Amino acid sequence: MMKLAFVTDSGTGFSSEFWKERGIYSLPLQLTIGDKTFSEGENITYAQIIENLHQQVLMKTSLPSLGRIEDLFEQIKKDGYDGVFCVPICRGLSGTLDAMESAASQVGLSFYGFDCYTTAVIQAHCIETAKALYEEGKSIEEIMATLEVIAKHADTIVLCDDLQHMKRGGRLTPAAALLGGLLKIKPLLHVNESTHGKVDVFDKVRTMSRAQDRVVDHFEELNLPPKADITVAHVDSEEAAKKFAAKFRAKYPEATIRVIDLVSAVGIHTGLNALCVEAFDPAGRPVDVYTAENSIQI
Repeated sequence: MMKLAFVTDSGTGFSSEFWKERGIYSLPLQLTIGDKTFSEGENITYAQIIENLHQQVLMKTSLPSLGRIEDLFEQIKKDGYDGVFCVPICRGLSGTLDAMESAASQVGLSFYGFDCYTTAVIQAHCIETAKALYEEGKSIEEIMATLEVIAKHADTIVLCDDLQHMKRGGRLTPAAALLGGLLKIKPLLHVNESTHGKVDVFDKVRTMSRAQDRVVDHFEELNLPPKADITVAHVDSEEAAKKFAAKFRAKYPEATIRVIDLVSAVGIHTGLNALCVEAFDPAGRPVDVYTAENSIQI
């Protein structure tokens, strides 16, 4: 059986050290502030990023440095691996997956990449699931098929208090950017397989309360299973996130529901007070990386 190394990035919200303890490699996405570039989770903290948002400091994100990717893959090759299985932040938001494929080719590693069409919790669950299935002796085809089912029946919804951050970052589709300029309109944005991992509009409402109710209804329309995995993430707006999560708890009493900080690579673009919901069918496999230490269980 081919010896595979499993690789992700900090779009999951976790550091390289966190993943190393779980036998998974992770590379930091880059954050640029002025003329300085930082490695997410290494030389800039989440608290510093939130403070920068409060101070309206312009921050930009980019894929891990190509040198870091190549160095990691060279080390993986030296460690006796035949290939890499990569689940980074999606192609619609970043060039990380393509960069990983290029680096694997240069180093001489077989490459298997999965586009999760989003990031954060779903990305973390996909890389965890892929490694677990590999260790169970499943084939690459079987692993890919399982991940495709997870991604196909998942959605990531973003409720922004202010779309200016998203517009500046260029992550919105033209339609979403146009709606963001209309007064008294709150576009409901989502990122999934149907949007090809890009941020697009699926509905529009006039108040945040209506937006939240519409999101709950949206997942009902998607036939989210009773034992779904639901995460409400926020950018320095924990109490609002808890109240939003309570709406899901009322509808899904058997689901796993948690509240977390929105990963900084996304929060930089959404701005303060944004709420994000990721919901999916975990396919009978619990999402193990979120514990009482890094999330609030609702």
